[in-house]
Amino acid sequence: MEAKLFSPYTIKNLTLKNRIVMAPMCMYSAAEDGIVTPFHITHYVSRAVGQTGLIIQEATAVAPEGRISAKDLGIWDDAHIEGLKQLTEQIKAYGCKTGIQLGHAGRKAQLEGEIVAPSAVAFNDQFKTPKEMTVEDLHHAIDAFKLGAERAKKAGFDVIELHGAHGYLINQFLSPLANHRQDEYGGSAENRYRFLKEIIEAVKTVWDGPLFVRISAEDYHKEGLHVEDYIQYASYMKEQGVDLIDVSTGAVIPAKINVYPCYQVPYSDKIKHGAKIATGAVGLITTGLQAEEILQSDRADVIILGRELLRDPYWARTAAKELRLSIEAPVQYERGWNV
Repeated sequence: MEAKLFSPYTIKNLTLKNRIVMAPMCMYSAAEDGIVTPFHITHYVSRAVGQTGLIIQEATAVAPEGRISAKDLGIWDDAHIEGLKQLTEQIKAYGCKTGIQLGHAGRKAQLEGEIVAPSAVAFNDQFKTPKEMTVEDLHHAIDAFKLGAERAKKAGFDVIELHGAHGYLINQFLSPLANHRQDEYGGSAENRYRFLKEIIEAVKTVWDGPLFVRISAEDYHKEGLHVEDYIQYASYMKEQGVDLIDVSTGAVIPAKINVYPCYQVPYSDKIKHGAKIATGAVGLITTGLQAEEILQSDRADVIILGRELLRDPYWARTAAKELRLSIEAPVQYERGWNV
């Protein structure tokens, strides 16, 4: 049987050479103004050389106040485009597709000055209390995502992912644990979805490529959201034209999470089949055998790796050897690749 991990995957108008995806992981290495630095070139291009199929760039802030830290990459200004374009061009030179995660930290921003959120409730005692967003603030944030998508297109990205997970602004609106509003953006599940709905609508006016959304499919709190809630949300997203759900969990509130190999895969499985939408599985997936089992069992469509690609930029080669396969090497590395 052919290894599914190394089979091409087509989503919308884009074909990945394999199903290995690099997860967006904050590097906190941007210049103070959110500009790409030489580190980012080295970091991402090395994974492209290593034959990753798609690299999703770390959470990139659509507004200055939406950064997680002062060292986050930004896409709130046209000045960011040049560095991002250099990055996408170099990644694509090695046959790897490029994605960008557009994000806004909301109440989890650790910055000087005012931060914003759906409700004036701090994440915990170590975080500032945010300002509750007005409807005007909401519309400004929605427009910032749209402008970020326009700049991402100009920079040459193949995929846009909206960061709706890990307790950042979109996730804060979705979860009743962070969203205590009583207006049209709070209360019912439909109202709490409205902010994300309007972001997707706005982004799709300027972007017709593959659109992903990363979610936290479990809040790990009895009064929070669970995978059944996210099956409904994923159904809404599918109706709006979202192409793939990147399924993670947690971090909207401080909570104990019991982690173990592949611990988030069941959430991907349930959302994939419950909402009938493509999913990416992530969460302590470390071996080629694990990845292949997930794909062959139809529990996800792509494998999204984080820490394992930090440890091994050439994980595709490692996985291929484990699966007893030979994969094409970068021409510069042919002498040592399949030894």
